Parts: sequence; C-alpha cells; structure tokens
Amino acid sequence: MSTAETVLTNALLVMPGEVVPGSVVLRGGSIAEVQPGRSGLPSAEDLGGDHLIPGVVDVHTDNLERQVLPRANARWPSRSAMLAHDAQCAAAGVTTVLDALCLGDLGFDMGRDQTFWDGVRDLDALADTGLLRSEHFLHLRCELPAVDMPPALEAVADHPLVRMVSLMDHSPGVGQYRDLDRYRAMRVRQKQMTDAEVSRRIAELLEQRERLREPQRRWLLERIAGRDLPVASHDDDDPAEMDRNKRDGITISEFPVLMEAAKHARAIGVEVIAGAPNVVRGGSHSGNVAAADLVREGAADALASDYVPGAMVEAAWRCAAEAGVSLPEAVAMVTDAPARMARLTDRGRIEAGLRADLVRVREHDGLPVVRQVWRAGERVA
Repeated sequence: MSTAETVLTNALLVMPGEVVPGSVVLRGGSIAEVQPGRSGLPSAEDLGGDHLIPGVVDVHTDNLERQVLPRANARWPSRSAMLAHDAQCAAAGVTTVLDALCLGDLGFDMGRDQTFWDGVRDLDALADTGLLRSEHFLHLRCELPAVDMPPALEAVADHPLVRMVSLMDHSPGVGQYRDLDRYRAMRVRQKQMTDAEVSRRIAELLEQRERLREPQRRWLLERIAGRDLPVASHDDDDPAEMDRNKRDGITISEFPVLMEAAKHARAIGVEVIAGAPNVVRGGSHSGNVAAADLVREGAADALASDYVPGAMVEAAWRCAAEAGVSLPEAVAMVTDAPARMARLTDRGRIEAGLRADLVRVREHDGLPVVRQVWRAGERVA
C-alpha cells in the first residue's frame, strides 16, 4: 500500500451514474478526494483526457488453467503459471481476482485436481509477499457429482481467502451440455476417443450423477453454512431448480444458458453473472444465450471474465455501445456489482474513502485500451 500522495488529473471519471471531467487524489492506499476539473498542482499526473474507471473486480476467472496448460500435454510449473496469470489480470485492469478453481473431476479433464491443489498452495505462498500485482481470492467451483469433490472442499472450506462458492454440474445432458449429441462430438474431437468410448463414459457419468449429486449437494451446503459466503449456481436452465436454489440460500446465477433462466433468476431476486468473452465475441462459444442480449433485456447484473481477463473492460465498452446501457452502468457491471456480490465493500467505485484501485483507459477507434493500473495507490501496470 502506497503512503505517498498521488494526484491524477485531466481524466474523464466514470462515476456511479455519470462521467465527469475531474481529478482524483490518492493517499495511503485510498481515494482521499475526488475533485471536479483539473488540478493546479505541478506534480499532478496528467491523464490526457483518458477515462479513469475503478479497478475491475472479476468474480470468476479460469485463466489460471490456461497458464498451467498452455498446450495439450504441456503442463507448466504451477508457481510460474500463477505469476503469469496474475500479470495478465493486472495488465487487463483486473485489480481484484477471484480465482475460480475446480473441485472435482468428471473424467474428461484430467489434471484439474492438480491445478486446484497447486493453486491454493501457490496463493498461500504468494499472497503476503507483495509479488502479486492484483489481489487474489478463491472461488470454489464445486462439481456436485464428482467423487473427489467432498475431500477437496473439506480441505479448503475454512480457508480465509475463500470469497465465493458455486455449485456446478457439468454432467452430459445437463445445463451447458444439455445437447448430448453435441457433447459427444465435442469429447470425441477433444480427447481423441472413439464414439463408443465416449458413449461408455457418458453412461458412467450419468449413473454417478444419479448416485452422488443430491447427497453431495446437501453435504456441501451444510458444510459451508457457517461461513456466510455468497453461493452461486452455474449454467442454469431449469426454473424449478432455480427456485430450489433460492430456497437454499443460493442467490447468484452464473452464466445461465437460456434467456428464460436469466429472467427467472431476476424475477425471484437472484443476481445474474454473464460472460464478458461472450459479449466480446458476439455470442456464446457453446451455443447458449448471448450475454449482450441478457444485458439488453436487463437480465444481467455483472460480467465475469470466465477465461479471458482482457475481455472485462472491452465488454463494458461494447455493452455501452451496443446493449442499450450507459457507460457508467456498463462499467459498474465489471466493478461495483461484482464487488458487492463478493461482499468486498471497500472497492468498486471512484469514491473518497474507498481503495485506490483505478484503471486508465484510452479509446482507439472505439476499442478501450488499458494504459495504467493502480492497486491500493501503487502502479501495478
């Protein structure tokens, strides 16, 4: 945390509800003052009329997995992968990261268990060293039908860095993978297995789901009840299941796969997270609802990077240009809204007293380019 005073001036401040020309004074790691117009101090840093937004808060990123396995069968040393992941997040303006680590393997993604154990160990080792540019927390993605999910959760259920838990079910024929033919073809292509081998594994997974999903769901909710953590469901497509989730205290829906599911979530008071890469690409990579349509219909509260940290700022600008929301509203979807979801009340807005997590953004032909990043008042990118 910086103890020096820094003044950023000649910026377009993206504030709650408005964009105003102004200056920001950073002191002791916090925003000390927000002032209209230019500062007259000779030492003030001139931002040249660029936008200044709060540091991005990403409540769900799998980007570590991409650094751990940059190519098939080429596993990278875990701590080097963590540092590369951290650097990519900071360069993208993401100052708060919830590393979404998967607990439980359903048999097609071998090695995810190692990514989980290594990721927790590396965060423990690095969190207090000052070497990480962004602030990292844990988001536990719990695969409900997986045999190895309970022991993995038991090991970290009380970990102080845990800020969110999500309940997942990536079984074939469910949620994101509800189209079994598409799922089968994807696995044959990805895993270089025969159709018969994939079909046999699908049958095994469906039997395992029938046997384990419900008892492990009950156990998980009971195990984390004392932590008072935000809990999310994942890839929602069934209103009845969403109603049950809400009764069980699950108040966030991550990446609903259908417009009807997202609208139902909002109708029952459940917040919705949509995918920023979905917005940037112009649609889902897996055939689900377009995230920009969710924003346009008022059926999304926040965006998460999922697998591309650099998508967050660009998605906010695209939503402002194409999805019928203002720039302050779109920026809040990657800053204030996710911060509130994760119960991080000290960040997410340009406001005196909050953390000095800030991002300088310049537009080039409509594309937002992250130029500078501050976390707790210190330049990190």
